[in-house]
Amino acid sequence: MAEVVTMPRLSDTMTDGTVAKWHKQVGDKVSEGDILAEIETDKATMEFESFQEGVLLHIGVAEGDTAPVDSILAILGEEGEDISLLLNSNSASVNEVVEVSENVKEKAVDNSGVSAEDLGVEVVTMPRLSDTMTDGTVAKWHKQVGDKVVEGDILAEIETDKATMEFESFQEGTLLYIGVAEGQTAAVDSVLAILGEAGTDVSAIVNNGGVKKESEKENSVEEAVKQEAPKVEEYQGAYGGFISFEEEPKVEVEKEIVQAVNSDGRVLISPLAQKLAEEKGVNISNVSGTGDGGRIVKRDIDNYKMQPVVVEKIVEVSVPSTSSVSYEEKFTEEKVSQMRKTIAKRLVESKNVAPHYYLMLEINMDEAINSRKAINNMPDTKVSFNDMVIKASAMALKKHPQVNTSWRGDVVRKNEHVNIGVAVAVEDGLLVPVVRFADTKQLTAISAEVKDYALRAKSKKLMPEDWEGSTFTVSNLGMFGIEEFTSIINQPDSAILSVGAIIQKPIVKNGEIVVGNTMKVTLAADHRTVDGATGAKFLQTFKMYLENPVTMIA
Repeated sequence: MAEVVTMPRLSDTMTDGTVAKWHKQVGDKVSEGDILAEIETDKATMEFESFQEGVLLHIGVAEGDTAPVDSILAILGEEGEDISLLLNSNSASVNEVVEVSENVKEKAVDNSGVSAEDLGVEVVTMPRLSDTMTDGTVAKWHKQVGDKVVEGDILAEIETDKATMEFESFQEGTLLYIGVAEGQTAAVDSVLAILGEAGTDVSAIVNNGGVKKESEKENSVEEAVKQEAPKVEEYQGAYGGFISFEEEPKVEVEKEIVQAVNSDGRVLISPLAQKLAEEKGVNISNVSGTGDGGRIVKRDIDNYKMQPVVVEKIVEVSVPSTSSVSYEEKFTEEKVSQMRKTIAKRLVESKNVAPHYYLMLEINMDEAINSRKAINNMPDTKVSFNDMVIKASAMALKKHPQVNTSWRGDVVRKNEHVNIGVAVAVEDGLLVPVVRFADTKQLTAISAEVKDYALRAKSKKLMPEDWEGSTFTVSNLGMFGIEEFTSIINQPDSAILSVGAIIQKPIVKNGEIVVGNTMKVTLAADHRTVDGATGAKFLQTFKMYLENPVTMIA
């Protein structure tokens, strides 16, 4: 009996995954221990090993596509085994799907079903390309319907919550159907494309999930009758004027139009049918759909008989005076990326769950500036102010362990180790790699580690262990000239430190006004674990380290 291989959970925060590469193709023999595919989370790409044996009968997530954890990644079984019911039972759980698999043949016959295998086509689904991806957006199609596709060709570019990646085809054939148009978003595992032999009708698979039903009604013979056109008055013009016009007699078709519409009243039509209608100039509101529930499909456009074009004669136009000015409000909408959706979800959860409070402190950075210059004058050595902030934070946490905690519901976890999360900005969001045991590392070691993380974060090369396990977070916007700001706590940490820019201004030193360099920091803390006095003492210790950098290296 066929076995379903589901999308694995490769990290504690992973909700979906993307197939970066398949190491096996449909028809290949798979042994236990073989590498099936490379799965990309939002932070890393890992090899996924098979724990079953058999022939690879179905690939549920194409390369570059994203799918939720526990969704069907692949199906293994005996060569030639019918798995159509497994593919069609989308609402069933994996266990339910396995239970009904024994009755696949019988039910397929009862429904007069036609599966992808019956038609000899390959269904390519939206892949899961990151651990948090639940749907994907087609940024660009490299192939169009009718094009020949060879194994290894780039089919499309898919946008995930972390990046836009090229999606490579692992099948060959003619591109028969595109399920997600450019710029549109679809759920992981939904139909992205169908490949097969040129001319194959795949409408049954597209409209009925692999089960082909008899048409509910045949198109009747169209008879045209002439009807006098009504006169239309008071048409609102672009500038507020009124237009009166008459229509020439037009041909009406006496037939019942059967169509399916969605909740907002739009006519349901397959992407291929929509494209054909646009090419032929067909008004889909006049087309009867023969697909599932009245959905318009390719054959409906092919069989549609064009009506004569209606010509409108404008007989009178009233235009306001040139002194009148018409203003039009305009806006654009941009689809939210998967990374941005994930960031929004987690920040809302943190803000709603953790009772935040904020403490701000101004620090004299004159000695830190001098110390950094001295360190950077050493050969092959360069540290940043952010590296010094990380080191000072780690050492202050050792002296104030209550800040180095996390709320766990019934218990408060007190971490004896100090792992500092460093917020790194990437093109469409924020990643937080972790400097582990930061209190034990020298400034130069911290500097090298942070630089490596930043490069790998922007190229999507971070591994799960790189971003997991922080106990405190530092967010620095000083390089952008931001003097002061607050941050939302990176759960499950108890606190996050917001670091502003170093500003040169007049300060009082030894009773005199002199030019000094100051930096403002703001501590956001979870009041469930960190009391106000505790947070204040932490900041005082942090300030002491930065104003006397020698104490960090003594």
